[in-house]
Amino acid sequence: MLLYLHIPFCDSKCHYCAFNSYVDRFELREAYMKAAHRQLRHELEACNVGRGEIATVFIGGGTPSTVDAALYEPFFDTLAPYLDQNAEVTAEANPNSATKEWLAGMKGLGVGRVSFGVQSFFDDKLKLLGRAHRAKEAVDAVERAAAMGFSRLSLDLIYATMLDTPERVEKEVARALALPVEHLSAYELTIEEGTPFQTRPEVRKESVEQARVIETMTVDKGWRHYEISNFGRTPCRHNLGYWEYRPYLGIGSGAVGRVETKRYYPHRLPERYIEEPLHKEVEELDEEAMLQERLFLGLRSEVGVETFLLDDAMRRRCDLLVAEGKLLIEKGRYRNPDFLLADEIALFILG
Repeated sequence: MLLYLHIPFCDSKCHYCAFNSYVDRFELREAYMKAAHRQLRHELEACNVGRGEIATVFIGGGTPSTVDAALYEPFFDTLAPYLDQNAEVTAEANPNSATKEWLAGMKGLGVGRVSFGVQSFFDDKLKLLGRAHRAKEAVDAVERAAAMGFSRLSLDLIYATMLDTPERVEKEVARALALPVEHLSAYELTIEEGTPFQTRPEVRKESVEQARVIETMTVDKGWRHYEISNFGRTPCRHNLGYWEYRPYLGIGSGAVGRVETKRYYPHRLPERYIEEPLHKEVEELDEEAMLQERLFLGLRSEVGVETFLLDDAMRRRCDLLVAEGKLLIEKGRYRNPDFLLADEIALFILG
């Protein structure tokens, strides 16, 4: 089982961000973490989670590094008996708030993997995106974490903005690969409703060529391109767990969870969540919805789709794609050799 903890507090609201995050709620942090701890205790019991059963933990946001490490301590104390002996525990961080003290505190709690929201190594692009840090701060933060003993470091980049060219993307990836990281998430800029970029669609310049640059440079380094936007010497086990369609607990405001055929939605607003941390809207997923999710997730990653999940008509369409070289079939799974075509292939299979 996977566990996700959502931290809704953020250094600044980036121009592309549609996540459930807030820059004006810092006074709620202590109450929020107490509510999350209460929800955690409830979910562990309600979902009959056994000792040693949680394989991965991911603390995301928002910006987890805006919450003092000491406020996470009760959460981790309760969680400890339920963690697998080799559990992967990840925390996201922003370069400007991941202080030495915060990193040391999180490391002491058991966080072994840090994912930095870098987004760019060009200051003009960081300004365009509305980021609160500059390129040098990003480099310093990664090197500081490595010097403190974090061996599993990751960073995020965004591409396909109006400032990007294949040459600039190549320089950004080269800078990332020169740092002591073993994982890279590279996301194409998307224009989301309700964000400042909604009124500036010209900031996005779609580019398959830029995506190919990222893929080529990371694969040439010996990294696995294991999902459409993720590359690593060591894949993120938490990410893989989602694409394998494993059950997961969602703790925090707006954090979604899914166990068996039920998907759970806590309150989205932090204030309401603090008042009622055990409240959940429940969505019952039917077989068709779950199959579609597994198909789209599997074809966007190295996980693939198990053949027995598909009906005869779907398998015939898959076999046609295999004959055309657009799908592979290995060990009872259909696998997609070109993740950039994943959605088109999934729609064709569904008919």
